[in-house]
Amino acid sequence: MDHAVVVVGSVNLDQVIEVGALPRPGETVRGGPVLRLGGGKGANQAVAVARLGASVTLVGAVGSDADSARLREELAAEGVAVDRLASVPGPPGQAIVLVDAAAENCIVVSPGANAAVGPAEVTAARDPLARAAVVLAQLEIGLPAVLTAARLTRGTFILNPAPAPTGDGLPEELWGLIDVLVPNRTELASLSSMSELTSSVTEPMAPTTEPAGPMTEPALAELVRQASALPCERVVVTLGAAGALVREGSAIELIPAPTTHAVDTTGAGDTFCGALAVALAEGRPLAAAAGFAVRAAALSVTRTGARTAMPARAALDTADGS
Repeated sequence: MDHAVVVVGSVNLDQVIEVGALPRPGETVRGGPVLRLGGGKGANQAVAVARLGASVTLVGAVGSDADSARLREELAAEGVAVDRLASVPGPPGQAIVLVDAAAENCIVVSPGANAAVGPAEVTAARDPLARAAVVLAQLEIGLPAVLTAARLTRGTFILNPAPAPTGDGLPEELWGLIDVLVPNRTELASLSSMSELTSSVTEPMAPTTEPAGPMTEPALAELVRQASALPCERVVVTLGAAGALVREGSAIELIPAPTTHAVDTTGAGDTFCGALAVALAEGRPLAAAAGFAVRAAALSVTRTGARTAMPARAALDTADGS
């Protein structure tokens, strides 16, 4: 397979403004300089794959303006193949991000060109999708596009269900095409709750947050219960500083994260997904691939920024002592 990884997903221009405090309704606040950064989960995960040394093609769309041209150039400079990145009239996807002094944020996302990514745009990339060892998708583009990508995949199809689906959740056909599901705790709780509504288990799901350290036994038991409720045999739950939980059939394994000094967790989830795709494309077993992804994500939080903090393969190999 000559395309190791194909990522199907979003490309955004992130406009980040630091503020002293997030504005209340009707309030105007003074902010700092506007940082214009490449973003979008699809683009970020593609960059993570490229940094880790795998060939990667990005399937998605940007607009027709100067910002879109810059986003395309930045991705190409990272080593991402952008020949399957469509250009549609108008602006790219955009996110306005306000960050306060306590690192809390509020984000408004305008889908822009990402809204144009549908079955036709994905089908146009039929050949690289069929040749890819791994196809990785998220939910910042429409479900019909994601379902089309899953149908065309002949290798391993990974879904990062972010943002968490609402309403009826994921289509039944898509569940049957997912080889590996990679949710965080919030997404896991949402998806497992939806699954349980159609099963004999109906107890309410407890609210969850990303853990800051080692898992307690009750928290781990709840995660195992939620992961087991999903109609997917292979699930990798990202747990922040606690590492990752891997379910493969009836086997469960907790992969601990190395101890690091976290500076900025932005983009750690995208780093994890990209690294997992690389490791699976290299033929590693799921638990070993998750361990590789945990170490990549842990290294990414030691630097600031999303893409800027994503590790190169040499840096990860050095941190692993190999």
